Amino acid sequence: MDTRKRAARLWRSLWNWRSLRWQIATLVVTASCAVALAVGLLVHNATADRHQREGASRAVEALASAVAEYRAVGTPPQGTVWDPAELPSELIEQVEGPGDPAVWYDTRSPEDPWMWAARSVDGEVLAVKMHMGSERMNLAAFDRTMVKVSAATLLVIVPLSLVVTALLNRRLRKVARTARRIADGDLDARTGAGDRRGDEITEIAGAVDSMAHALQRRLLTEQRFTADVAHELRTPLMGLVTSADLLPESRATDLVRDRVGVLRALVEDLLEISRLDAGAEAADARPVPVGSVVEAAVARTGQPTHTVVVDDRRISTDPRRLDRIIANLVINAHRHGRAPVEVRVDGGTVVVRDHGPGFPEVLLAEGPQRFRTGAPERGHGHGLGLTIALGHAGVIGATLDLANAADGGAVAVLRLPGDTRRTHS
Repeated sequence: MDTRKRAARLWRSLWNWRSLRWQIATLVVTASCAVALAVGLLVHNATADRHQREGASRAVEALASAVAEYRAVGTPPQGTVWDPAELPSELIEQVEGPGDPAVWYDTRSPEDPWMWAARSVDGEVLAVKMHMGSERMNLAAFDRTMVKVSAATLLVIVPLSLVVTALLNRRLRKVARTARRIADGDLDARTGAGDRRGDEITEIAGAVDSMAHALQRRLLTEQRFTADVAHELRTPLMGLVTSADLLPESRATDLVRDRVGVLRALVEDLLEISRLDAGAEAADARPVPVGSVVEAAVARTGQPTHTVVVDDRRISTDPRRLDRIIANLVINAHRHGRAPVEVRVDGGTVVVRDHGPGFPEVLLAEGPQRFRTGAPERGHGHGLGLTIALGHAGVIGATLDLANAADGGAVAVLRLPGDTRRTHS
């Protein structure tokens, strides 16, 4: 199946007319045709002019011989045209007295051209004509040769341009694949260009590698900072928890304990995120009834949630992480949405939906981000719940899709590995 998919993808890329390969090939073919046409026209016109000049020279020489013979014997020699009725009007109009002879290229019959030369002699117009048929055939043969040579040249240039373009395209696709891997979270991906100097593609590849290295360095610094802060806060936090428990019962004590509990939950979330970011988490998968695990997770949230189990099949997954994902999604729905909150389990697909304002567009476009809820109407919070849920989904190999229902409300769809059905709400 994977081989067929790769072959189909390769076939589509080969015949994608928008690809750089075909754009460059089209440019090469167009430029080659334009050059061949321009050169062909210039050579054709130059050859035609040369033939006409040679024909005119022969006609003028023949006319000079005819005029000399006419003056010697008093009668026009054979082959000379002197009857005005037989002379073309265009030629007669060019004859001006006994001066230089006039020449005219007769193309009234393109397949049978003639070159005329005429001059006025003793009040009479004498003219001779030279047949230009052989020159016309030579020019036609030359044009055919030019077309054949141009076609043969294109047959060589086009494949070569495709080969060269394929090499460039392959390098560009490698850079694109590396960029997509980096975008998907593989910060160790590199194009391998290094610091080598080369063409623009090498510079782009080097820039992508530099960007990935800088991004990786910044993310690692951020992860270390988050983990260090969480660890450093843990010790004084435990002291706060112990001190809060020793306070006498009062309204102020309840407020202190509530805020300490929130701070404790925040620190635990930060530690969990730091472990997920560091890739230190591994799934402990075993076959479990998904519906039962989800019902237990919803119950532990203590929130009024309507749960429907359509198919309580057993699927191999990590129940602790599944519990954490569902609990975060349900708490997020109650905190940022509006009742009723509904959970639907259908095999390996779990849908959590509320009837609030829905996810903000920036969250749907960029994904969950820590310490950011997306919009004021989504309520208050640290923006860590969805981030943690998404991280645990990645650990167990599940997908978590966020969307808004057509009739209002936010919808989170969790698909466990092995479940290929699409569930709509």
